[in-house]
Amino acid sequence: MMPHPTLAARYPTPEAKPAFVNRLFDRGARHYDTVVGWGFLGSGAAYRHRTLLQHGLMPGDHLLDVACGTGLVAAEAAKILRTAAHITCLDPSAGMLDVARTKLAARFVLGRAEALPLADNSFDFLTMGYALRHVTSLEETFREFHRVLKPGGKLLILEVTKPAGRPGGFLFRLWFGRLYPWLTRLFTRSEGASDMMFYYWETMDACVPPATVLAALAAAGLTAVRRDVVLGLFSEYTAVKA
Repeated sequence: MMPHPTLAARYPTPEAKPAFVNRLFDRGARHYDTVVGWGFLGSGAAYRHRTLLQHGLMPGDHLLDVACGTGLVAAEAAKILRTAAHITCLDPSAGMLDVARTKLAARFVLGRAEALPLADNSFDFLTMGYALRHVTSLEETFREFHRVLKPGGKLLILEVTKPAGRPGGFLFRLWFGRLYPWLTRLFTRSEGASDMMFYYWETMDACVPPATVLAALAAAGLTAVRRDVVLGLFSEYTAVKA
């Protein structure tokens, strides 16, 4: 199952999605941190750090950050682990990895979540920050997550979820679907960065409901599957490899 239906205006078939997404993020990579920073009022780093701690990341863990982007989650994890030597950052976008390499001395791997080029039972903790919408298959992705986690290893997926109510949905659409992309274009003067943020909205708007994500995690063999919600907007999906 795809995390959202094919967006025909963006790519013609599901098979064409990875190449499209890679081009999109390669174009916008150098603006990503700036745009995400002011778009979430500078709260992102503190939120990521606190959430990693709350869900059990601790010194000594070996961490895999899937779809690491520019390394925003990995950078906060390195502060908790007190080293980046135990962090593997994986992303399909070479442009995003180039930015991430400037932030921490982790291991960097070019690859996709659906086919991780990594050994079985390798990691104590696995993270994915705001990228689940960009994979091509929830089932394949979660089976791979299960495979590379050590027994007892934990998974943490961070996502932005469209509110269910009409007032919240209206404000969500107004900000992410209109104002955020427009302001991104205004401040960065980059069509690529603006397009990246508009695509964020399109995928959030079309994304499958949280119950579908939870069911797919359980179907992959993961246990203790749950979703915590912050401010009615931020989803924290967690699970454990038995």
